[in-house]
Amino acid sequence: MLTILCTKAKVRRVRVHDLRHTCASLLLAQGVDARIIMETLGHSTITMTLDTYAHVMQTTLRAAADRMDDAPRARRHRPGRGTGVRGESRRVIGSAGDVDVTR
Repeated sequence: MLTILCTKAKVRRVRVHDLRHTCASLLLAQGVDARIIMETLGHSTITMTLDTYAHVMQTTLRAAADRMDDAPRARRHRPGRGTGVRGESRRVIGSAGDVDVTR
């Protein structure tokens, strides 16, 4: 059936296993927890999932490391600076209790 659908859609023939592998790889690349993928695929152990998709995990780990490298350059939140709009009222909890602050 899948072969017929691929032919009609004029795409290269794929096997169900190929679709399953692609799905798992894309989920891992998107940061979905490996345990969820393990359960979705019906693997008996997390080791089976991680061993099978280790190549995707390496790419994901590299991307995470790159993001960490960028972290020091990212704009940091400065304490005492709100994200509200001028004139907005907000409640601040301090040593004197709740205080309404209007910007």
